[in-house]
Amino acid sequence: MLNRKGRRWGADACVVGFSGGGVGAEFGDPLRERMVVPSLKLQDLIEEIRGAKTQAQEREVIQKECAHIRASFRDGDPVHRHRQLAKLLYVHMLGYPAHFGQMECLKLIASSRFTDKRVGYLGAMLLLDERHDAHLLITNSIKNDLSQGIQPVQGLALCTLSTMGSAEMCRDLAPEVEKLLLQPSPYVRKKAILTAVHMIRKVPELSSVFLPPCAQLLHERHHGILLGTITLITELCERSPAALRHFRKVVPQLVHILRTLVTMGYSTEHSISGVSDPFLQVQILRLLRILGRNHEESSETMNDLLAQVATNTDTSRNAGNAVLFETVLTIMDIRSAAGLRVLAVNILGRFLLNSDRNIRYVALTSLLRLVQSDHSAVQRHRPTVVECLRETDASLSRRALELSLALVNSSNVRAMMQELQAFLESCPPDLRADCASGILLAAERFAPTKRWHIDTILHVLTTAGTHVRDDAVANLTQLIGGAQELHAYSVRRLYNALAEDISQVTAAYTVQKTSEHRALFLRTSGLLS
Repeated sequence: MLNRKGRRWGADACVVGFSGGGVGAEFGDPLRERMVVPSLKLQDLIEEIRGAKTQAQEREVIQKECAHIRASFRDGDPVHRHRQLAKLLYVHMLGYPAHFGQMECLKLIASSRFTDKRVGYLGAMLLLDERHDAHLLITNSIKNDLSQGIQPVQGLALCTLSTMGSAEMCRDLAPEVEKLLLQPSPYVRKKAILTAVHMIRKVPELSSVFLPPCAQLLHERHHGILLGTITLITELCERSPAALRHFRKVVPQLVHILRTLVTMGYSTEHSISGVSDPFLQVQILRLLRILGRNHEESSETMNDLLAQVATNTDTSRNAGNAVLFETVLTIMDIRSAAGLRVLAVNILGRFLLNSDRNIRYVALTSLLRLVQSDHSAVQRHRPTVVECLRETDASLSRRALELSLALVNSSNVRAMMQELQAFLESCPPDLRADCASGILLAAERFAPTKRWHIDTILHVLTTAGTHVRDDAVANLTQLIGGAQELHAYSVRRLYNALAEDISQVTAAYTVQKTSEHRALFLRTSGLLS
């Protein structure tokens, strides 16, 4: 019988499961045991799998081919081992078991042929991790490849180490990676820097190993090397107080690099929508934010630069908005001047007017973080924040509700409560409980008069209904009991609420709780009737 690729599949070529034995082998035919069953090429295997019309057909194709791969591994065929492993990696990416190829990865990595090493390292990145002890066996192979001086091989070894290197591997191979940081080849240096970042994340105590080369790497003009160096320094500063103190000395150099990017540009090939290298700008701003936090001298050094970036960045494109947002975060985290902080809040206010919902959400989240430290500056954008309550997007309206409640104070409580109560009447059910709770808390804190406080609680009770907190009725009863001059007014308001909607159980319960005013309630109901 011929398959659609023209290959002959006889009964002796059938495979049962993943055993790798054919029918002839099962019946002990010595001739058939010596027959070599043809195996699919990777491209043909992909076509066969994609051509399967059912899951069962796909599994059948994969089982047959995995049996061939197992047989090839057992035979120890060194010529086609990398081809068999490449097919196995494709099967692994489809979600099928491929653990039996782990040792073959080690053999290919130890090979002297580049075609073998390429597939072997790829297999190690996909099939090995810290949970498997086999990953430790490639440490010597990686060490030898890093010392060979062949750039493509060094690149493969560095990529593998930065992907699945364990803490033990990082400790053993840190000296080799440190040497490669100052290699003449930019290709190797880029990969060595990223590997160093992985090592710092795995083993923070290796920070002292990579401190000396970083100062020299900051003088690089190569975009990839400079971007990787900034990332490496950021990781070092976040994990080591000694590194943080060390790199505060290079703040003027970082300021110079960023000012050059803003004024003259780095290179046209790295510009996006007219913004000069926004990825590098963002990374430098993040690093400056870490270096300037709680440090007066460093903050003073970068103040003028941050003002320049904030005023000269084009906001018509998303790349410019990203740089501007990082600038705002940096201004707010360091010890910046008061005028600079007001500028940052105004930038977030402009973000609230942007048509992009993601930008508006980011602005609301950032303003919510700033409302405690810069309350007066955020208050200037209160009308825009209130407008965001009417957003159809649930995440936006929820964030706008949180910020609106945080903006309530004694001077604007009447106006803000009016807006929030209007929002309570039309807000989605999943926001109603939060809105009602926030209104009650704000009213309790900033109520101008007791009568206004009682009116606000009653409005929330009649509007939110079952979404109100359990203690709201008890608080109202206590409030009415402490305001003797408002007893008649309160009972009349409660009766009106019941007259309008008899289902207002909370109002009825409140009247019942104020048992000492039942006679007044009866007289009021008689007058009203």
